[in-house]
Amino acid sequence: MILDGRKIRQEKFEELKKEIELLKNKPSIAVIQVGNNSTSNIYIRSKEKAAKELGCKFKHIKFEEDVLEEEILTTIDKLNNDKNIDGILIQMPIPNHLNTGVIQNRVISTKDIDGLTDINAGLLFHNKDSFIPCTPKGIMEMLKYYDIDVTGKHVVIVGRSTLVGKPLSTIMLNNNATVTICHSYTSNLKDITTKADILVVAVGKKNIIDASMIKSSAVVIDVGINREDSLLCGDVNFESVKVKCSYITPVPGGVGQMTVLSLYQNLFKAYKLNNKQ
Repeated sequence: MILDGRKIRQEKFEELKKEIELLKNKPSIAVIQVGNNSTSNIYIRSKEKAAKELGCKFKHIKFEEDVLEEEILTTIDKLNNDKNIDGILIQMPIPNHLNTGVIQNRVISTKDIDGLTDINAGLLFHNKDSFIPCTPKGIMEMLKYYDIDVTGKHVVIVGRSTLVGKPLSTIMLNNNATVTICHSYTSNLKDITTKADILVVAVGKKNIIDASMIKSSAVVIDVGINREDSLLCGDVNFESVKVKCSYITPVPGGVGQMTVLSLYQNLFKAYKLNNKQ
């Protein structure tokens, strides 16, 4: 069965849009971009389109590639203190001369709608209310939508990034799953993935997972987005795996849709926090 991210996003967007329509002042998001990365440009246009669809305010701040770190930090400070800005997002990647951790942690935790500050990461680790990174949050919402319970399941996550793998492993543990994380130093990947009840793949390598690497009836979540001849594909060989698994996400139309949904759910939460609702 296909886990349809587009369907979920459409339904949840309609619910969120109705709530936003009732607000006198609309939620506002500020996206900071450094340089002119083509993929980042696509993502930002997608986020702006979603903001317009929901009736949210969208502010795009773009710096040149060689911008000084202090200039970005000063801008973030202004946004932190701006009562008209509810959420702040640093569009990744940023150039190597900039300190990612310093920049991300300059955003105050109540406006950190990407859930990437140390404060929100710590709250998540301790299973306390926090802003959850958008892709892991979207994955959990997708599983909930399709009544896929992770309790007691063996969840294998391929990839240990701070955006997906690490926070998702914490969320899964918080929801009583048994979790194994695989990465570039894992020597027996196939032996591990074939034991997964739920397999999440987030490494950015086309077709790294095929049917021989999953067990029958596994749930397969493909987070990867790879471009080949202007076409998008995931980390999972979809045609090979779909006939063996019980559920699978397509690329495009799967997890990516959930990530954008989660961003604006987080923005709405930030709006309520910042307006003491």
